[in-house]
Amino acid sequence: MQKLVQGIHHFQTQIFSSHKELFERLDQDQTPETLFITCSDSRISPNLITQTQPGELFILRNVGNLIPPYESMGGMAAGIEFAVASLQVKDIIICGHSNCGAMKALLEPETVGELPATKAWLAHARTTERIIWESYGHLKGNELLHATVEENVLVQLENLRRHPAVAKAMANGMLHLHAWYYKIETGEVFAFDPGRGQYVSVTGTEGLAPLNEEHRATDLSI
Repeated sequence: MQKLVQGIHHFQTQIFSSHKELFERLDQDQTPETLFITCSDSRISPNLITQTQPGELFILRNVGNLIPPYESMGGMAAGIEFAVASLQVKDIIICGHSNCGAMKALLEPETVGELPATKAWLAHARTTERIIWESYGHLKGNELLHATVEENVLVQLENLRRHPAVAKAMANGMLHLHAWYYKIETGEVFAFDPGRGQYVSVTGTEGLAPLNEEHRATDLSI
């Protein structure tokens, strides 16, 4: 806690004073253009990765960056609906990441045997689990985990499409969806390119290995 208190002191005395106008403006309203959905993992910092300031991203986080059905009427559904219908964001990014503990647990369910809430939450990734064992059973270790993270982002994006506010905004051409993969150890970010069936670097470097095409949606907008 002491480290956090020291950080607050530094923020108030060094950072806030030099950005006072920004925070005064933010106190009046928020106008983010992007909804950023990612994992709760402590190693992920959306604003750091994208170099954005407060007020530029509307951020939703949960274990495994999962999108439950709208009918669940939970916190994720409320956050998505608010971002799209009220804030009228123009883009939604679902960002998975390397070495994801939630996806590890999906592959090794025995590791969450004594975590009933976690096990129940991961049920929202059952489609991901089915795709992996049907199409990637030949992979092992890190390669299997890597494919699981990538496929899960695409599965959750399809779930996102079924949310009423999202479907309406997309039909009106007001909203675009993006599937991202963040590689922690290199700082690289990859976006899924449906034309190539693989994640490609958002900054133009080499892409990741192509994914299995048999179960891939063809109308993914990025």
